[in-house]
Amino acid sequence: DGTAAPAGPPPRPLPRSPATSLRIPSLGIDAPVTGIGLAADRQLGTPPVDKPKLVGWYQDGPTPGESGTALAVGHRDTTTGAAVFAALGQVEPGRSIEVRRADGRTAVYTVDKVRVFDKDRFPDKEVYGRSRRPELHVITCGGLYTRRTGYSSNVVVFAHLTATR
Repeated sequence: DGTAAPAGPPPRPLPRSPATSLRIPSLGIDAPVTGIGLAADRQLGTPPVDKPKLVGWYQDGPTPGESGTALAVGHRDTTTGAAVFAALGQVEPGRSIEVRRADGRTAVYTVDKVRVFDKDRFPDKEVYGRSRRPELHVITCGGLYTRRTGYSSNVVVFAHLTATR
C-alpha cells in the first residue's frame, strides 16, 4: 500500500552494496539503477538522456541503507516524453521508497518532505550535506521549462531509512 512501517527504533545501517533498482510504490515507479559520478564541472551527473526510465545513484556516496546522505537522480522527461521521475513531486510524506541492492537486500526509506528549489538558489548544504543517519535524497527537474535554459527548479524528496529486509 506504500505506507511506511510504524515507528520503532531505527534499523541498523547496512554495509556497502550498490543499488540495483528503486521503487516508489505509491507512484507506480519501479526502475533500474545505474551508478553516476560528478561531471567535469563538479555538478552531479544524470543518467543518459536516451535511457529515460533509468535512475542514477551517486556511486561515490553511501549505498542504499548505509549511513550518510545517499543521492538518486532521474529525468522528469526527455525529448521522447515522460521519464522515470515525471510524477516525483507528487509523492507524499510517509510514503515509502524501496531500494534493492546487489546483495539481494532492500533498504526501505520513508519520505519526510518534498521541496522545490530554484536552481539559482539551490541549497547545496541541505541537499548534499552529510547526515549521520541513513538518508536518501531523490532529485529531478521541476518548475518552468524553456528550451534555452531548461528547467528553472529542482524537485527534491528527502527520506530516511526506516526498514531493511
